[in-house]
Amino acid sequence: MSEQNVIDWLLDGDPSIRWQVMRDLTDESATAVRAERARVATHGHGAQLLALQAQDGRWGGAAWNRGWDSTMHVLWLLREMGLDPDSGEANVALARVRANVTWRGCGPPEAEGNSFFAGETEPCINGQVAAAGAYFRQDVRSLVSRLLDEQLPDGGWNCEAERGSTRSSFNTTICVLEALLEYEHANGVDDKVNDGRRRGEEYLLDRRLLRRKSTGERLDLDRKGRVPLTDLAFPCWWHYDALRALDYLRRCGVQPDARIGEAIELLQAKRGHDGRWRLERQHPGRMPVEIDEREGTPSRWITLRAMRVLRWAGA
Repeated sequence: MSEQNVIDWLLDGDPSIRWQVMRDLTDESATAVRAERARVATHGHGAQLLALQAQDGRWGGAAWNRGWDSTMHVLWLLREMGLDPDSGEANVALARVRANVTWRGCGPPEAEGNSFFAGETEPCINGQVAAAGAYFRQDVRSLVSRLLDEQLPDGGWNCEAERGSTRSSFNTTICVLEALLEYEHANGVDDKVNDGRRRGEEYLLDRRLLRRKSTGERLDLDRKGRVPLTDLAFPCWWHYDALRALDYLRRCGVQPDARIGEAIELLQAKRGHDGRWRLERQHPGRMPVEIDEREGTPSRWITLRAMRVLRWAGA
């Protein structure tokens, strides 16, 4: 399958895929991209997710749950899909969340009275909340400030820090970095946020995105979930993988250097003879909507992200 055939296959997908292909791979005009992006709110998976919101503002009956169909998880998906935060549909949905959703019944006791965008206590969860909040132009200043205060000396973050861990986690670090990047995109450069974000990026780059800094040993499995860091997944939720890290670095405009080389080679090696990438892992949980992707089959989400990463890296 030629490169153009792969792009045509991507363009046959959901509007949430199409507009990003038009922006990142085919360099369509801003007007055309904007028109296609607007369809995320009214057609396909984005519209289906919006329709599932209850009048009390919640999805899945909770701010967060282990079923992965909660308010936080749906907002994660809508951010990845690129729902325009200035659209009327987004404004209605976020106003409901802001006015009604709290952490009662799904967070630690000390956070039960918190509004949704005040977050709870774990930085991996708060990172995902802050990323969605910043993207959708909500006030997450206090949450971002808390995350910056929780940055560890090695430059990253770890949910186990409150239990004494002094080493950062790839999983938590990528969740927080995405939040800091979304905050800067929404609010402009902030010296403290930018400094924290750059230190976090160096944490990943110093480890070549996949290795221990101390020994250089390849980390094939993360410490918490025992999930391969090289498996390509969508949605990622709180899980780190090499493609997620590369796509983050692409978004924040990091100049590619030798430290991403191993991850890029890994990504290139995973491309199929048909020019597409397979979905290698579906993390546990219930998807709020069916996005027509199965483990072991070609994935539009993985292929889109991989192709734009390779374009950024000049590979």
